[in-house]
Amino acid sequence: MENNASLLDESPERITPKQGWVLTILACVGTTIIATPLLGYLDLANIVMLFLLTVLLVAVKLGRNAAILASILSVLLFDIFFVPPRFSLAVSNIQYLVTFAVMLVTALITAHLAAGLRQRARESQSREKRTQALYQFARELAGTLTTEQVVEISRSFIKMQLNAQSAILMPHPENESLMVVSSSESPLLEMHLAQVALKSGQLVRSDEVGGMGYAPLYLPLRASMRIRGVLAIRFADDVAEPSAETTSLLETLASLVAVAVERLHYVDVAQASEVKMLTERLRSSILSALSHDLRTPLTAMVGLADSLFLIKPALPATALETAQALHEQADRLAGLVGNLLDMARLNAGEVTLRREWQPLEEVVGAGIKLLGSALAAHPVKVELPRDLPLLEFDAVLIERVLCNLLENAAKYSPDGTPILLAAEQETDVVRVSISDHGPGFPAKRRDDLFKMFVRGESESGKPGTGLGLAICKAIVEAHGGTITADNRPDGGACVSFTLPKGVPPVVEEELA
Repeated sequence: MENNASLLDESPERITPKQGWVLTILACVGTTIIATPLLGYLDLANIVMLFLLTVLLVAVKLGRNAAILASILSVLLFDIFFVPPRFSLAVSNIQYLVTFAVMLVTALITAHLAAGLRQRARESQSREKRTQALYQFARELAGTLTTEQVVEISRSFIKMQLNAQSAILMPHPENESLMVVSSSESPLLEMHLAQVALKSGQLVRSDEVGGMGYAPLYLPLRASMRIRGVLAIRFADDVAEPSAETTSLLETLASLVAVAVERLHYVDVAQASEVKMLTERLRSSILSALSHDLRTPLTAMVGLADSLFLIKPALPATALETAQALHEQADRLAGLVGNLLDMARLNAGEVTLRREWQPLEEVVGAGIKLLGSALAAHPVKVELPRDLPLLEFDAVLIERVLCNLLENAAKYSPDGTPILLAAEQETDVVRVSISDHGPGFPAKRRDDLFKMFVRGESESGKPGTGLGLAICKAIVEAHGGTITADNRPDGGACVSFTLPKGVPPVVEEELA
């Protein structure tokens, strides 16, 4: 960046208007002094050329106003010192009036053209400096690693190039309020104007609050996805009102800052996603390893508990009760380990679906029969339409889904209350729902129910690991369906999942 010039300074010569007028007068007088000895050697037309040259040089070096002054002075000095009668404004020949007029017009046109070229050269130089400064600014932003670095680089750039104070405000992660990102020398801020800039996405300016010492200019940080914050600017008291070029520069700065902030946001998101992915992968590996190592001894425990009932002579009643409790607990633990292993396989994508076209009622009946005693206290009502089409699915896995959902419904429902299993056709899917009359799902945890190790009642004394719904979700999504959990209006919970209809094969009727 330029360290010794501000982008607001458009006068590289640093010549004040008063100094310019003095130099213009000296230039015209100097030309008169130089041309006077040449009067006997040069025609008046050639001496006019000397004055026109002076006007041109003044226009190039000192600007349009100085060139106009030089044009008028040149005509007057030429009339007084070179046109007869000399040393007076009187003109002996009327033709000299035409000379004066042509000389003045020519000088003014020359001054205008030269000053215009000078102005364009200065604007080009200013744009070049601005482009170089913005390039350096963008390069520094590209190397930032934190939002605080973006704020500090922006503050330094704006202070050095525009002689202004700045602050960057960003939305609070938990609500809509704006908070100032840590920055030194932050100006006073009008938060209402900043909120307006954030919501409208437009530049907001208020000279009234600027006169009270607050930052008068608020620019939204518009990125590709959304508005990332607000850039507040307060110019120094000795700085004139910002021009359109300065405002355009600030909008460019705000765009660059927004891109940098959005880049850092997505870097954080990518890092968090990578950490989460690695964590899930590690957890699945641990679960898989533990499940394999625990399954064999648990199977042995179940077998040993069963063998105690076959001992002759029979064991005492208390010993048989203990053996029965040992069998139930070992069987329950084996089921939990099976769930862990299934979840690890599903997360790893190692399960291959064995899809077949088959009726849904067969899987429903098999699942209810498999649960057996778990549904003894709950009458199960099944409502399946007669015109339900064949569906293509893995019977073992969908049976597992139905068993998990029915077991959950029975576990959390009062004894004696019915459980409803129903199916209905929709446009492209068949929706299967299981409803109960239990307490329902807590509203605050409903979005997390299908995550691993999350239970509807976190402090519930009922057995479980919080893997049942997670397994159901993985199986249903592997079939191309969706699963949702909701509460019934008249009380109780309802879990429903969908299976795609597809195009079932045509079954020909057998001839009698």
